[in-house]
Amino acid sequence: ELGSPASAELQAGQVPALGHGLVGDAAAAGADYVVDPAGGALAPGSSTTATLEASRRNQMLSLTAMLVPTNDGFVALNAVPIPRRPGVYTFFLNGYDAGTEANDEVITGGGAPGVPGIPGDPGGNAGTGGTGVAGPDHNPNVQIHRSIVGDLDPLGGPSDLDAGVHRWLNPVAKVTVTIGRRGRH
Repeated sequence: ELGSPASAELQAGQVPALGHGLVGDAAAAGADYVVDPAGGALAPGSSTTATLEASRRNQMLSLTAMLVPTNDGFVALNAVPIPRRPGVYTFFLNGYDAGTEANDEVITGGGAPGVPGIPGDPGGNAGTGGTGVAGPDHNPNVQIHRSIVGDLDPLGGPSDLDAGVHRWLNPVAKVTVTIGRRGRH
């Protein structure tokens, strides 16, 4: 929730090696489906698809995913009513910051809550020698992410992230829900 501290589950979900407690939270809340359609990380510009069957209980759609490569950035959709009429519905999602770590864009191999830096760049497009684009976060609450800035210097500059690959501003994700004649999503 914006303006509130990130839950322990959300904080852990930002670090892939620590598991994802949000799946348990969704199941405990009575979710009909808990899926990982990507099967892991998606490269910038990639997409994935999930097919869900409609039911009387299945009336809301929520999702969360870590924004890679960030240390505590994520995208989320929270309990949006699933349309009932056939059609294509599009939602544009902002990136959020869990407020748990500095957004320095420096790759340290770390990534655990409270450890400076980000774990790495799964696409192998990162540089080295970055000095950091931001200092410690002074807002420990969930907030709109300031975005990834990056730079074009692979051997220095403020960021280890290549601006040609990783630079983004909000919105950062698009969710398309297709409701078929029989209520398929």
